[in-house]
Amino acid sequence: MQRLFETDDSRPPAGELSGAPLATRMRPRTLDEFVGQDRLLAAGSTLRRAIEEGHPHSMILHGPPGSGKTTLARLIADASNAAFEEESAVEAGRAEVRAVIERARERLGTTGASTILFLDEIHRFNKAQQDALLPAVETGLITLIGATTENPYFEVNSALLSRTHVYELATLGPTEIRVLLDRAIGRGECGPAERIEPEALEFLAERSGGDARTALNGLELACEAAGPGRAVTLAHAEDALQRRALLYDRKADRHYDTISAWIKATRGSDPDASLYYLAVMLEGGEDARFIVRRMVVLASEDIGNADPQALVVATAAAHAVEHVGMPECQFALAQAAIYLSLAPKSDAAKRAVFAAREHIRDQGAEPPPAHLRSSTRSDGGYDNPHRRPGHISPQELMPDSAIGRRFYDPDAAEAALRERLEEIRKARGRG
Repeated sequence: MQRLFETDDSRPPAGELSGAPLATRMRPRTLDEFVGQDRLLAAGSTLRRAIEEGHPHSMILHGPPGSGKTTLARLIADASNAAFEEESAVEAGRAEVRAVIERARERLGTTGASTILFLDEIHRFNKAQQDALLPAVETGLITLIGATTENPYFEVNSALLSRTHVYELATLGPTEIRVLLDRAIGRGECGPAERIEPEALEFLAERSGGDARTALNGLELACEAAGPGRAVTLAHAEDALQRRALLYDRKADRHYDTISAWIKATRGSDPDASLYYLAVMLEGGEDARFIVRRMVVLASEDIGNADPQALVVATAAAHAVEHVGMPECQFALAQAAIYLSLAPKSDAAKRAVFAAREHIRDQGAEPPPAHLRSSTRSDGGYDNPHRRPGHISPQELMPDSAIGRRFYDPDAAEAALRERLEEIRKARGRG
């Protein structure tokens, strides 16, 4: 078990934060303390240089909750010695924006100090409210730092976007969350409990959804629930997050068992079971890209031409995963899981390609007939079906060794295709 009260006198908590939530008290005060976003803050990167050199620029910070947007904004303001004005677009309107701009103008004229406006939930501002910011941002009267969990290219005016730099923050991983939890424990910031069990810490890191604020506040609640002199257990942590611990490891057997169960449930046309295993994977922190790749495969392997739209739905879900990410893409994943479950099933396409490949492995690949080869190598005998009634030509298209072989066998779910294939074969004299 790990002790909770290993004090660190080098960083006493600020007096004014003594009653604040743990996540607020543990907010990094320097860039070196910041955890995560290694790509954005890599040595020599634009954002890191802006902070280190104290020359901020207007920007939009786009990322999931608890990924460090507010913390980054405060670090930027501290490094630049600028006045820091903070507003929430949920509560502020044009009047509040005008007041900030007026204070910035007065501040610049009297003391020469610059102003940073941190606008949380900037996507909540309508067009008129966003337009009110444009002149001040364009002239540099204020440096705007907007924060949003929504895609700014959809929610922020193009005029404002053109005057800002968009930075995308990634969801924090369990390892990064664990660093923050261990730091809070080491500084004695976690309340009256004596110690915390490793299982509880692991649960908080894994099940907080990559949200540092959720994990730290969950730790604080768990410690308070345990009480003075007692251990914080997994049950305390579960109660704090109001979630149950999952026996799911993205790198172990359950990872493969669960995706296998999802495939078989979806193939079995049970949307409820499909959604159940999808939820298990999402709650367990599974990579959405891993899930949607299996959806694309299943759409062709198990549905195929029984419902060609299934592949369209699956690939659209894959696009949504890449375009919007978690947590929003969970809706596209659920939509696809339901559609794939209810779609008619056919493995004829899979059987067809397996049969064709098996023939090639056994018999080898014979060159195409001379009339099918490229224009410089053709014998000139190609019979273009577009010049024939019904766009069907009787000309043989298989090499000699494969004439008469049939690899595609439509099943009952592809009745229309079977009828079409029989009509074509009859018209070509292959009935």
